[in-house]
Amino acid sequence: MKVLFVAGFGPIVRDMDAALRFYRDTIGLPLEESGDVSTEKVDGVKHLGLWPLADAAESCFGSREWPSNVTAPQAWIEFDVEDVAAAAEEL
Repeated sequence: MKVLFVAGFGPIVRDMDAALRFYRDTIGLPLEESGDVSTEKVDGVKHLGLWPLADAAESCFGSREWPSNVTAPQAWIEFDVEDVAAAAEEL
């Protein structure tokens, strides 16, 4: 598999208000709120976004609550690859 670049990355957050205060207001990331909280204005990554844990839970388990018996994730990452079919086969 040939990874071309990091297409997206971001922390998974429990408290969006606290995350915005830290990532946008303290660190100074140019995060925009337009349906999601993200930016495409950081060199080295195509898309950087904050993903609410409740949204991750809904995506993974169909519920807004993360299961207590499963360790909560800290971040997400996406790669662009040269050949999606070959990458899927390899994985």
